[in-house]
Amino acid sequence: MATHTHTAAAHDDHDHKPHGWRRWVFSTNHKDIGTMYLVFACTMFFVGGTMALIVRAELFQPGLQFVDPQFFNSMTSMHALVMIFGAIMPAWVGLANWLIPMQIGAPDMALPRLNNLSFWILPFAFMLLLGTLFVPGGAPAGGWTMYPPLALQAGDSFPMMIFAVHLMGISSVLGAINVVVTVMNMRAPGLNLLRMPLFVWTWLITAYLLVAVMPVLAGAVTMLLTDHYFGTSFFAASGGGDPVMFQHIFWFFGHPEVYIMILPAFGVVSEIIPAFSRKPLFGYESMVYATAAIGFLSFIVWAHHMFTVGMPLAGQLFFMLATMLISVPTGVKIFNWCATMTKGSLSFEPPMLFAIAFLFLFTIGGFSGLMLAIVPADFQYQDSYFVVAHFHYVLVPGSLFAIIGAVYYWLPKWVGRMYDQKLATVHFWLSAIFVNVLFFPQHFLGLAGMPRRIPDYATQFADWNMVSSIGAFGFGFSQLLLPFIIIKCLRSGAPAPARAWDGAHGLEWELPSPAPFHSWEVPPSAAVIERGAEH
Repeated sequence: MATHTHTAAAHDDHDHKPHGWRRWVFSTNHKDIGTMYLVFACTMFFVGGTMALIVRAELFQPGLQFVDPQFFNSMTSMHALVMIFGAIMPAWVGLANWLIPMQIGAPDMALPRLNNLSFWILPFAFMLLLGTLFVPGGAPAGGWTMYPPLALQAGDSFPMMIFAVHLMGISSVLGAINVVVTVMNMRAPGLNLLRMPLFVWTWLITAYLLVAVMPVLAGAVTMLLTDHYFGTSFFAASGGGDPVMFQHIFWFFGHPEVYIMILPAFGVVSEIIPAFSRKPLFGYESMVYATAAIGFLSFIVWAHHMFTVGMPLAGQLFFMLATMLISVPTGVKIFNWCATMTKGSLSFEPPMLFAIAFLFLFTIGGFSGLMLAIVPADFQYQDSYFVVAHFHYVLVPGSLFAIIGAVYYWLPKWVGRMYDQKLATVHFWLSAIFVNVLFFPQHFLGLAGMPRRIPDYATQFADWNMVSSIGAFGFGFSQLLLPFIIIKCLRSGAPAPARAWDGAHGLEWELPSPAPFHSWEVPPSAAVIERGAEH
């Protein structure tokens, strides 16, 4: 009896919600940690966006206008590192933290202290990375891919960049391990794998990809470090090394990384489209298998980034065909989303608008990716602005739009208040228009022969560069609406019902709004799971 009382008292103490700064610094609650990830990602998004605007301001007209070429190269390199590792990936981890326990009927993540550690590594990693702007020689300017020998010629920023990348990788692996353990061990009784929401499925596969490829990146950058400081010659041709080997190792990480950033977006869109079509998702199991197929194929297509390095013909053919093959499961997903909307009772609230824009614009990015997969054509496109247009169409209207759509979809559940939907719709239309003004002209520039990563260009590229830069400033400044809408919602939003959207299904909508500090202290009953797990 005494033991029981003691345990209850200990539990009471644990259950009590901490206040002030301690709540955040020492937090082991999945919602608080998810919130910190999302705030961090939003901050880094604006930092990385400012760097992109410096690049586009310089390219507004031919000639050198504002910054010297070295600083321009630093901005292109840092923009990519900050956006990928600081904005997109932490935003997905934040959404995973918030949603996975709520969606599988768990009280919290499986490893809460590890969860705290994996977040708090990130601010220190980015202090190191952004600190490179203030050291002699300036920030990294050899491209975000860190290709030797260029990357090895950096100044004092080199070791800071390498250690920052190591820290980001450690954070990602810890977060991924937590997701796998949570999903495998903490699902509510009766919620088997093929009844989980698609967002949980896509994140489970993403987590396996992270655990598999982050150590590969760690190995590659460690070899760079020893080449620079310890006299090894992994990538130095003068010592018998091979710089192309770095590209193979890097892209073995880099290509699954692309899917790490897009698979959770597939999950989000698979939640939003059925909700606003008021229909179950078409082909749930085929969506799960397609996601797994994409995850597997992402490991065998890496050298399509390297068609121009002098690869043997058999290698070029293999990577070309494997890359084309990956479009099949992606096509399955797109047709399933279209089939879900067909004859549905559609309504166009902000989350649905972002999901539909994702569908159209991500498909454009996919088609330009297929063009790049064709070896003889890729010799023309390689290192041109066509490549820039392709991967930005995948990552901005792809990953970013899905993240914004997810925030607009689940925000009423998180904070218990509705946001200003008219303002969010304005945010959508500004984003959708300007993202195309920004990136579509870059296809034309690339096809006309404009190389990427240059601060100056010939006058025949001037008109489309000006259009692209206008789009960049329009898109960048319209994103300021997002934090404004969220703050306005927190301060004065109308109370949200438990099920904020008519067609929303899933265990998270069975919880009250705002979601309680501990999501499911008692696992949901079979009836609740049945109601929530309608596909």
